[in-house]
Amino acid sequence: MTTEAGEAFVAELKRWRDVRGLSQSALAHRVGYTPSYVSKVEGGQLMPSAAFARQADDVLRAGGSIVRAYRDLAAAGRADVPHQPAPDEPHAASLLVEHEDTTLYYDGNVYRATQRRKLRNDGPDPVSRYLIRISVDRYPGNPERSNQHYRQHPLTWHEINLRANLDSEPLTWRVQHDRDAFKELWLLFENEDGQYPLYPGESAWLEYTYCVDDTKWGTWFQRAVRLPTRRMSVRLDFPAELNPTVWGLETSMTAAALPFRTAIRRSEEDGRRIYSWSTDDPPLHARFRLEWKFRARHDEENPHAMQTASDRMRSIGIVQEEDAILTKAARPFALPDEAEDARRVVAELLSAAERVSAVHVFGKGMGVAAPQIGIDRAAAIVRSPEGELITLFNPSIVEESPETDEQYEGCLSFFDVRGKVPRPLAISVEHQDIDGTQRITIFERGMARLVAHEVDHLHGLLYRSRMRDGVQPIPVSEYRGTGSGWQYGAGDER
Repeated sequence: MTTEAGEAFVAELKRWRDVRGLSQSALAHRVGYTPSYVSKVEGGQLMPSAAFARQADDVLRAGGSIVRAYRDLAAAGRADVPHQPAPDEPHAASLLVEHEDTTLYYDGNVYRATQRRKLRNDGPDPVSRYLIRISVDRYPGNPERSNQHYRQHPLTWHEINLRANLDSEPLTWRVQHDRDAFKELWLLFENEDGQYPLYPGESAWLEYTYCVDDTKWGTWFQRAVRLPTRRMSVRLDFPAELNPTVWGLETSMTAAALPFRTAIRRSEEDGRRIYSWSTDDPPLHARFRLEWKFRARHDEENPHAMQTASDRMRSIGIVQEEDAILTKAARPFALPDEAEDARRVVAELLSAAERVSAVHVFGKGMGVAAPQIGIDRAAAIVRSPEGELITLFNPSIVEESPETDEQYEGCLSFFDVRGKVPRPLAISVEHQDIDGTQRITIFERGMARLVAHEVDHLHGLLYRSRMRDGVQPIPVSEYRGTGSGWQYGAGDER
C-alpha cells in the first residue's frame, strides 16, 4: 500500500491513535481486529477494509477524517495490495439491515428490550457472528454520578438474562467486553445442534432480548446506525398510570442535534401508553435518542417530587453551585481535531436542555453550559424564546456596547433565587464552528443577556459576581416574571 493515498490513510490513522494514546494492540482490541492486522495496515502491507476504517474512526473519535482518508484510498484504485481479511475480522461490511425494530417494555420496575433486525448478507462470504452492545446510564448528563453508581451496583449477566435467536434458532455468544455499565459480545450463529451461517444473498431475522432493573436504567434509550439500514422503528411501552411523556433527538456527524423529523405517535392500549416512531433510510452514524419522564411518579427520581427548584435541577443532572467545576475556566476545544468530542458534548447539552424544559417554563429563552452538566469543555447552547438554537464553541466576548440595562436572571445551578444583573445591550462574541472556522457574532438585548450568561459560565463566573454591590438575589417565590419575555422600553430599541 505504497501509493500517496495509502500513505495518507496510514498517517491519519497513526495521528489519531497517537492523539488518543492507544497502542496498536489497544486499538485492535477495541475495534475487534488482531494486533497483527493493525500492524500490517500501518506498515502498508495490507489494504484495510471499509469496516475497519469506520470502526477505527468511531473508536478514535476522529470525526470522519479516517473514513474520508479511506474513501480517497479506495478512489485511488484500492492501492496496490488487495484486501486480505484477518482471521477474526468482523463481517459488518457485508451486512445490510433491511429493518430494525425495537420494543422497550417497562412494568414499573424492570425494563425489557427486544431488538429484531432483518439482516441481509450482501458480501461474498458467509457471516457467522454479530456484535451487540448493552449499555446503560442511570444519570445522563452526570457521568461522575453514573460511574460511581455502577461501581457500587454493576450491571450483571444474571439480571440481563440475555436470549438470542436467528430465525427462531437459539444462539450462543462470546463475551468481548464486560464492564460495570456495559456489556459487549459476539452473537454466534450456532448452538449445540449445529451452525447457521448467513450465506451471501440470504436474509434472516436476528432477535435478542435482555432485561435491566430501573435502578440501573436511565430514562433514555438510544439507537445508533452502525450498518446501512433501510428502515428503523422503535416502540416504548409504559404503564399509563405513570403518565409518561416522551421526546426524541437526532444527532449525526455534524454538530447539530435536532428533534426527530417524523412525529412520535401515542396510543393507549389496556392500561398501557404506547409511543411509536419510525424512519426510513436513516443516515449512517446517526444516533436517535428517545427520552421520557413519568409525571405521576413521586420518588427521588421524579423532579416534581423535590422540595426546591434547585433540587429539581440537581435531580436531572444539573451541577449545583457548590461544585468546583463552576468556578474555573472550561477547557477549550482544539477544532477541528476534536470535532467528534464537540459533537458529543453538544448532544449531551441538548439532552439536558430537554430535561430542563420538561420541568420548567422558559418565556425568556434558556441556555446550558457544559460545566453545568459536569463536562469541563468550552461549549454551550442557547435557545431563544422563539426556539432558535445557537451553539457556541470556545466563545469569548470581544466588545460590549456602552448602553446597559439591569434585569432579573435565573441560573440552573442555583435556581431557588433570581438576581438583578446589569448587562450590555449588545455584545460581540468570538467563537468557532465545528470545522474550526473563527467567527464574530453580534447579539442584542435578550439574546445578548442569554449568551453573556453562558459565556460567563465557561469562564468560571456566576451571575452573582456581576450584581451591583449591596444587591442580593431574591427568592424565586418573590419573582413575578416566570414565563414572560424580556422587557425593553422604546429607548432600548437599537
